Order: sequence, then structure tokens, then C-alpha cells
Amino acid sequence: MTTSACSSCAFYEDHKANNEQTLENAGLCRFNPPVFQPEAAERGYWPVVKKDDWCGHFENEAA
Repeated sequence: MTTSACSSCAFYEDHKANNEQTLENAGLCRFNPPVFQPEAAERGYWPVVKKDDWCGHFENEAA
């Protein structure tokens, strides 16, 4: 049985956070595009989620 949690979702990336640091028990959600910042010179950021978070966009990882 697959758990519908971010850590087992096709859109979850657990490598590095937006600030290039490894996160413990967290990663980035790649379902939607990055969220842009108010300043034009700033880059967009991917939402940071916990491994056991979940949402309605869950999709199983490819085998």
C-alpha cells in the first residue's frame, strides 16, 4: 500500500532546499512553478514541505 505523503510523491525533491542547504525531514514540492518574490531581482522559490505532508496533487513515483 502506498502512503499519500510528500516523500512518496512524483513531485517531491529531497535533495537541497531553496537556500542550497540539505533539509532534515523536508524537501521541495515541484508540482507548481516556483513562487516569485516581490523584488524583480529575486529568484522564485519552490515550496518547502515536510516528508509526511500531503496534498490533493499527490501522484505516485514512477517505478
